[in-house]
Amino acid sequence: MKLKRIIPAKEHIYLKGPKSRDRELKFAWRVFRQMIKGFRSLHFVGPCITVFGSARFKEDHPYYEVARAFGQNIAELGLVTMTGGGPGIMEAANRGAFETGGVSVGCNIQLPFEQKVNPYVHKSITFEHFFVRKVMLVKYSYAFVILPGGFGTMDEFFETLTLVQTRSVTKFPIVLFGKEFYKELWDMIEQMTKEGTISKEDMSLVLLTDDVEEAVSHIKNYIVKNYKVKPYRRLWWLFEKG
Repeated sequence: MKLKRIIPAKEHIYLKGPKSRDRELKFAWRVFRQMIKGFRSLHFVGPCITVFGSARFKEDHPYYEVARAFGQNIAELGLVTMTGGGPGIMEAANRGAFETGGVSVGCNIQLPFEQKVNPYVHKSITFEHFFVRKVMLVKYSYAFVILPGGFGTMDEFFETLTLVQTRSVTKFPIVLFGKEFYKELWDMIEQMTKEGTISKEDMSLVLLTDDVEEAVSHIKNYIVKNYKVKPYRRLWWLFEKG
């Protein structure tokens, strides 16, 4: 029996060379609409801390509990916990904030597998393209926590690190959690320093730790030193949701 593959509507290769001008315009319009959707949904959500990590860790995994603790601590700081909105580490961080009475936000992505919205978010936005989603995960955050994960987590870590290194965003704290898990990666980053492909100062952009309290203290010290809560007028010129 020959099986016919069912291709979901999302599956299209938008970077596969030039298309007709009509299709390119439609693609640009779809991206624009996603951007506006994100801006409208998140504009008044409040200062966030984004937690990145694997979607594959189950509830009984030690890193799930670590992510949950991060969500709790972020809520206690009075900040919003933002994640990719899916299962695993994302669910755990959202859950920690949700159960502590904090605000929990998820920026979900359309995928044919693995990714569905977890039940611990107060606000959820689903995006079609990863690059739009990553803009939102970075744009509204004042610090970033990277727990163990796979290709997606590495992509998010290095893109965020590159944006901070190149001063495309403010020098926000970046916490890499899991010394044993990230040992070889950290060795590679140190090798980059030795080879001169990054500067020694770039090593200070990331805190590598196994201690949730150390990580939260590092983030808190930066935020207290550099920011203070200031009310501002809410102008719903894009009909944002408050």
